[in-house]
Amino acid sequence: MELLRFFTAGNVDDGKSTLIGRMLFDSQSISTDIIETLTRQSRATGIDTGIDLALLTDGLRAEREQGITIDVAYKYFTTGKRKFIIADTPGHIQYTRNMFTGASNADLAIILVDARHGITDQTRRHSIICAILGIPHVVVCINKMDLVDYSQDVFSKISADYRQFADPLELKEITFIPVSALGGDNVVTPSQNMAWYEGLPLLSFLEEVPIERTLPRETARFQVQYVIRPQTEELHDYRGYAGYVHSGSYHKGQRVTILPSGQDTIIERIERHQTEVELAETDDPVVLHLRDDVDISRGNTIVPQGSLPRVEREVSATLCWMDNTSYVPGQKLYLQQNSFRTRALIKEIQSQIAIDTFEQLESDGQIRLNDICKVLIRTAEPVVHDPYHQDPATGAFILINENTNNTVAAGIIE
Repeated sequence: MELLRFFTAGNVDDGKSTLIGRMLFDSQSISTDIIETLTRQSRATGIDTGIDLALLTDGLRAEREQGITIDVAYKYFTTGKRKFIIADTPGHIQYTRNMFTGASNADLAIILVDARHGITDQTRRHSIICAILGIPHVVVCINKMDLVDYSQDVFSKISADYRQFADPLELKEITFIPVSALGGDNVVTPSQNMAWYEGLPLLSFLEEVPIERTLPRETARFQVQYVIRPQTEELHDYRGYAGYVHSGSYHKGQRVTILPSGQDTIIERIERHQTEVELAETDDPVVLHLRDDVDISRGNTIVPQGSLPRVEREVSATLCWMDNTSYVPGQKLYLQQNSFRTRALIKEIQSQIAIDTFEQLESDGQIRLNDICKVLIRTAEPVVHDPYHQDPATGAFILINENTNNTVAAGIIE
């Protein structure tokens, strides 16, 4: 069964958490004991009938007290057609870093717009982040249609305004759906109040939208997480390379190249859950055994011969700064890409992206909390990667402060 990863974004009161709660509730994806717990919690907040659907995602006490979503809340559910992972991201401008990370592995974005207010600055910011990250599908849910009498004219005007704004962003696919999260209109079932809308309800659309995988299936990527050498009498010669298949597939007898060293060898055996298999596919956790005794360590990449990624010590990237402390020129950093880690230095801040207009502005040499910048990074060891828009698994990374070990930035390789 296919997995769709998507995230929701919008202004603070646009109803993101309520929309997710309604989707889970109406699709019967919530267990009885959770419903009972939420009913008790809802009564404690003054709701005498039903439940506060937003409580399904607003998991932190501080969030509930303030009535906002502060961190990224993840929910998992399954229908008869597809599995889903939802990231409910915060609406405040100061939490741009949270949205950036919540959106980084998404196949689809749901951007909520309040039908009473139309396109806002936050709508523009969220859409620009979608463009930076190359999100394949953007669904604009025009919510609270019940508060504008389910007006088709309001829906059409907001849709036209959004298309006019988003045209320079070159978003790949944009879909508009009128909904009322509170009433359930067009969330799981078609709305009786908006017969003029001929498209699918939101959940049906999510079940049917094509999931794009930009790398061809034959372009396989595997990064070593752990070298297994028991060195016991029973397993004296055992040497396996554990990890999971980021993309594509691997098979017994396949000719592969070890990067960054460039050594060639052949896959002799593949183990999955301690059982030997002939084939390993995307997302499979496996142990690879190679025919030759080659020098491999944690963070090295095994790829098919003739299907090589880039191997570079300098990478151009887009960064979102996540640390409360601003960047200090010459700051010592680690670049971490999955299980690969190397020392790194920001060699040049090429430009700063204006999150309101998508313009690239001249940098003042500073990178502050929530700033998004284009930079050139120099690393001590070669980084094996594909551009993020081709393969997010190898094109994404984080930067870590070498002294404090704090994550200071998330980035994507151009």
